[in-house]
Amino acid sequence: MEYRTKEPENQSVPQRFGRWLSLKQYQIEVTFGVYMFTPTEKFIFWSVVFLLYAMGSIATILYLPQHILFIINRAWFYVNGGESSGAFGSSNVVAAAKNALSLSLESTNDLTSTATETLREL
Repeated sequence: MEYRTKEPENQSVPQRFGRWLSLKQYQIEVTFGVYMFTPTEKFIFWSVVFLLYAMGSIATILYLPQHILFIINRAWFYVNGGESSGAFGSSNVVAAAKNALSLSLESTNDLTSTATETLREL
């Protein structure tokens, strides 16, 4: 004999979400003893829980993208050195590549000129 009834699988998403929320409410009430509170105490308890959850959600939505961007820029700085703003600025990357290319061309030109001078001396 089964004590637990099977959940109907053809429930809509809001119904399943409502069942999940009621299960979480039941788990919190049993874990923290909220079921023994008076209605006023329950109202205060659930108001504080809602307030903390809302403040945490708003802070996450407002500040998490900036924090992730800061971490990515810091990682870019540690890996590549130099300016940390170069992680998302393609112009800085292109300018650095052009500088490196011009330096390598200059060193190649210097090398060929010294090689020709040495050859002339011999």
